[in-house]
Amino acid sequence: MSFVADLYRNSPNAGMAEFQEKLRLQHENSMHTELEKLLTTAKPPEAEISRKDFDGFKKLFHRFLQEKGPSVDWAKIHRPPEGSIQPYEKIKLKGLPADVASSLNKLAVVKLNGGLGTSMGCKGPKSLISVRNENTFLDLTVQQIEDLNKSYNADVPLVLMNSFNTDEDTKKILQKYTHHRVKIHTFNQSRYPRINKESLLPVATNLGLTGENEEAWYPPGHGDIYASFYNSGLLDKLIAEGKEYIFVSNIDNLGATVDLHILNHLMSQPSDKRCEFVMEVTDKTRADVKGGTLTQYDGKLRLLEIAQVPKAHVDEFKSVTKFKIFNTNNLWMSLPAIKRLHEKNAMDMEIIVNPKTLDGGLNVIQLETAVGAAMKSFDNALGINVPRSRFLPVKTTSDLLLVMSNLYSMNAGSLTMSPKREFPTTPHVKLGSSFTKVRDFLKRFESIPDMLELDHLTVSGDVTFGKQVTLKGTVIIIANHGDRIDIPAGAMLENKIVSGNLRILDH
Repeated sequence: MSFVADLYRNSPNAGMAEFQEKLRLQHENSMHTELEKLLTTAKPPEAEISRKDFDGFKKLFHRFLQEKGPSVDWAKIHRPPEGSIQPYEKIKLKGLPADVASSLNKLAVVKLNGGLGTSMGCKGPKSLISVRNENTFLDLTVQQIEDLNKSYNADVPLVLMNSFNTDEDTKKILQKYTHHRVKIHTFNQSRYPRINKESLLPVATNLGLTGENEEAWYPPGHGDIYASFYNSGLLDKLIAEGKEYIFVSNIDNLGATVDLHILNHLMSQPSDKRCEFVMEVTDKTRADVKGGTLTQYDGKLRLLEIAQVPKAHVDEFKSVTKFKIFNTNNLWMSLPAIKRLHEKNAMDMEIIVNPKTLDGGLNVIQLETAVGAAMKSFDNALGINVPRSRFLPVKTTSDLLLVMSNLYSMNAGSLTMSPKREFPTTPHVKLGSSFTKVRDFLKRFESIPDMLELDHLTVSGDVTFGKQVTLKGTVIIIANHGDRIDIPAGAMLENKIVSGNLRILDH
């Protein structure tokens, strides 16, 4: 945080209150002046869209200047009450109604599609990266929904929340789905100005996205879905078409398919006890210690993120015994409830302050929100503890190796764990920096190894794999700097350590 921001957020001296208030007003007025100047640099249609975006940004900036210290009081955090997190098995026991289509016809699927593939060395939207048999994340999503619509003679639309980074490329590719049995809608999340950490003013000089302004803007996290969905007019359109719920998930979570049992649970509630928000959670492992969790706070079920935890309690938050579950970001929400809460300005989400350093070295902050944080604003919110298979995110090439392998079989765009694997957990895979970019990763595998009996794989350094390699148990392959290891075609490595001079040792 900057010195200026520290002054009002953390100062213990009550005598400074008046000075802080003056300073806050000064910063708020300066910010508003700069935003108005930016709006004059755009043509009318663009300026109108940006004005709506800036209205949301001003509210966030105002709260950022007002709030002091961590957003949660640790003493108020309690375990969720009995019944507030239901086991998936209990929900599944209800079975399915004879007329599944009538429930499906009240559903729309929303995929968060604002991210780029840069962390995996790819240009353009992450959803356009090939993940399985030349199919991209978007291809698999379309196949899943088309299969639902055909199987049940239903009309479930797909809605993509794009960002200014992904919108153009995504819209170009959508033409290929014209003849698929899926209606596809898009809307754009807001575009907010990055803030100079010291001056607390926008770094942008105009509303353009190129040249010196290329790094001046950001999409403000997926908590922006509520405002941008409403502002786009699509929320009202779907309600008018009879849609009651949306299922929201990250497009890179290949486990986030429409679950008919959860949908039936929502639809079968009495109208006065309608559950307006469901968060799918799953059991935490050591790999998930940073994931948000559910707690009881001020009498409401609430998402607690690691960024909100006071430093003294971070280790406690990461404990897999105290906080046993984490948020998969698979969410089911009532459309009328989103409309009601947005119009009442009652969508309460904590601010995430995300510090960044631009390429030129300038320190900036981004103000963001998380979609699940609004849970406490909805009536009768519920957590459902789902199987781990519903959380299959592809964030790195290590994840990509898993979903490309024979651990999974694919049917109508959905991946399921192979019945030949004896235990339901996925192997722990850690690929070194030589594998970070998808292009380099693909060059290093002549074919994807057989991983059905693999528990753990670590690969570091200049390593390549020949065709039809089999990996079992724990396999560690480390090429020292300057060395190269080529695993020969047809090799079978079981509980082996392969070191820099290609000695293969029993593990």
